[in-house]
Amino acid sequence: MTDSLPKDVAFVNPRAEHDFKGRTCSIVGVGSYVPERRLTNADLEEMVETSDEWITTRTGIKERRIASDDQFTSDLATEAARKAMSKAGVTGGDIDLVIVATITPDMPFPSTACLVQHNIGAVNAAAFDLEAACSGFIYALEIAQQFIMSRTYNTVLVIGAEKLSSIIDWKDRNTCVLFGDGAGAAILQNREQSHGLLTACMGADGGKAGLLSMPGGGSRCPASSDSLDNRLHYLRMDGKETYKSAVTAMHRAALKALERCQLNITQIKCIIPHQANLRIISAVGDRLGAKKEQVYINVDKFGNTSAASVAIALDQAVENGVIERGDLILMVVFGAGLTWGAAVIEW
Repeated sequence: MTDSLPKDVAFVNPRAEHDFKGRTCSIVGVGSYVPERRLTNADLEEMVETSDEWITTRTGIKERRIASDDQFTSDLATEAARKAMSKAGVTGGDIDLVIVATITPDMPFPSTACLVQHNIGAVNAAAFDLEAACSGFIYALEIAQQFIMSRTYNTVLVIGAEKLSSIIDWKDRNTCVLFGDGAGAAILQNREQSHGLLTACMGADGGKAGLLSMPGGGSRCPASSDSLDNRLHYLRMDGKETYKSAVTAMHRAALKALERCQLNITQIKCIIPHQANLRIISAVGDRLGAKKEQVYINVDKFGNTSAASVAIALDQAVENGVIERGDLILMVVFGAGLTWGAAVIEW
């Protein structure tokens, strides 16, 4: 990462006039977890008609992590949560609310958040799931912040977690090469003398819901022999149209978030984009006028982990010393729905 970015920069906190007597919301601890098993491009060459060159050129992905048969989304989420709790110095009893962003819950109900709540001993916490696909972590951060700003809760645990391997069609070379499993978590609290989460811009376009979806399993298409035969319980994606929508929406969301804070891209220390594929990340960075060293990338190692994507990257950036206290961070995401969002954070 560059050392030339200004450490002390002027910015506007858009929430200042609505911050309920100065109550701000900061991320005070982050953690992530990925399964041990690595599925490399060479492994995929043995499974479908593809090649390392084809995958790398189109996506930038070299490997991804795959959960074991006896690991579920709640297990991945629990491991990430425990790491975030340890770094934040909180116990299960300190947590007031658990929000899990996921499109691969353990089951339709009860929520994965309730399973995690039990696993970590958060006996005083409310719990619910949120579904905004790859945008889920930023959506969840914004919701958590509202609870803290309003003084409803003091400590909120936000998790993005996915076992995407459970809904991937391993016969479809266009999608099976893209996705991996993992989880990232954050503890949110008010931290004195810190602005924390400055703004979040979110959006959606249900008119393009068909670009990225899993048709089977809901009330519209419940499980049946026909739905199984037609492979409707697997993820489907129109890659070309999704790419175009992603680049446009992420660029616009990022600009809107920066404008709210009266910042320009040179004042951002670290940009953490959704790790969908390298071409999307590069296109968004170019449109923003960002330097390559500003953009954090780990898609080569983990692939697209949907709601866990930016959370895992955030934890790694902090762990590797890329982000330090006082730095300004821009996170920008895009997912099925269609959904998108961007957030600016003073770390």
